[in-house]
Amino acid sequence: MNTHLDLLDYRRRVAEMYARVRGSGSGLPSAPPADLAERCRAFRQARDHLFQSHPQSALSPEQKVHFRGLDYYPYDPALRFVLPIEPVEESEALEMHLREDGVVHLERSGKVQFTIEGRVVRFTLFWIRGYGGGVFLPFRDGSNADETYEGGRYLLDTIKGADLGREPGGVILDFNYAYNPSCAYNPRWDCPLAPPENWLPVAIRAGEKRYS
Repeated sequence: MNTHLDLLDYRRRVAEMYARVRGSGSGLPSAPPADLAERCRAFRQARDHLFQSHPQSALSPEQKVHFRGLDYYPYDPALRFVLPIEPVEESEALEMHLREDGVVHLERSGKVQFTIEGRVVRFTLFWIRGYGGGVFLPFRDGSNADETYEGGRYLLDTIKGADLGREPGGVILDFNYAYNPSCAYNPRWDCPLAPPENWLPVAIRAGEKRYS
């Protein structure tokens, strides 16, 4: 395959992994907790295989030689939320400057609110402007100091296939699927990171930990 076909194949596989997480379809009631945990385990196993074997992996060939799997927190059903999206007032799009992609424009498309560790917190959901567009949810939290990547993590990036779906009541935000941006593995990558409005004052101990 050439590079573009490799990338197409990688994104197709990622999209298939998330489709299996969503199970019987968006808009339907969730699976029981045991099934949700098993889906997450299978997802992580498939992601490890993709990182180890695929030419479009975020890892370099040298890193793959020593790769023994990504490090995750245990699945925690309490950190899976189904949340309504609150509208936001129109505002200027954020501009993020990336080395190879130039300026990325992020439009605020909604807010979500939930409670964790007894504190009410809010996130902004962004829409990436451009051909096709997509929902993007980057965040930072209190675990970034010593347990997870210091630049923060992603939860949704529908352009890349990272889509957890919806249920009656709102969008699914399952932090057990929080993952590192590519720049967490290798400095050759340049990634958009969470703006201050998505920096949480609490630690979210779920999903992927710091890569080492």
